[in-house]
Amino acid sequence: MRSELAQYPITFLIIAVTVFVSWRMMDRPEAKRQLMLHPYSVFGRPDPKLLLTHAFVHRDWIHLVFNIYVLYMFGQVMEVQFLALASFKGWSLTTGRLLFLALYFGSVLAATAPTLYKHRDNPYYFSLGASGGVSGIVLAFILFYPFTELLLFFIIPMPAVLAGVLFFAYEYAMSKRGGSGIAHDAHLGGAIFGLLFTMGLYPQAALEFWMQVKEMLGMGGG
Repeated sequence: MRSELAQYPITFLIIAVTVFVSWRMMDRPEAKRQLMLHPYSVFGRPDPKLLLTHAFVHRDWIHLVFNIYVLYMFGQVMEVQFLALASFKGWSLTTGRLLFLALYFGSVLAATAPTLYKHRDNPYYFSLGASGGVSGIVLAFILFYPFTELLLFFIIPMPAVLAGVLFFAYEYAMSKRGGSGIAHDAHLGGAIFGLLFTMGLYPQAALEFWMQVKEMLGMGGG
C-alpha cells in the first residue's frame, strides 16, 4: 500500500478525505445538509464552499462505494497519465499532480453549473456526491484509451468509447425525463469538463482518439 500511495498520492488523498467525511456524516443528517449543494443558498446568500463540499458527502454507503470504486479504478490511470503529460511538456511532477487535481475539482465545479441554473429558485433542492468529478475522470480516460474493455454495470463488456456514448445518451435522456432523484445533468457537466479540460491541455489526445476510432472502423486511407 505504501508504494501505491507514493505512485498515486492525489487519487488516494481524494479517496481518503471523501471516505472519512462521508463516513462521519452518514448518521448526522443536519451536519451533512450543511455540506450539500443547495442552489438556492448559493444564489440567496452566497456560500461558495457548497460548490465543492457536496463532493465529500454521499447519500448512503452504496452511493459512496460506487463512486470510490470508480475513482480508484480510473483515477490511478489518469493521475499517471497527467504525470506523463507533464513530463512530456517539460513540466514538474508537482505540476502534473496539480493538473490532475484541477481535472477532478474542475469537473466537480462544472457539474454544479446545470444544477445551479435548473434549481436556483427551489429552496427544497439539495444534491450531494462525487459523481461529477468521477464522471470527468472517466471521460478523460476514454479520450486516451477508447478501446480498453470496460464492463457496463460490471457485467457487459464493451469498448470504452461505446460506454462513453451510452453514458451521454443515458444521462441526457434521464436529465430530460427528470424525477429520478439523481442529478444526471451534473454528471453531464462533469463529463464535458473532463473532456474539454484534457483536450485543452493536450490537443493531440483528440486527434489520437479519432485516429484510433478510424482504424477500428476501417476508415483509414489506403
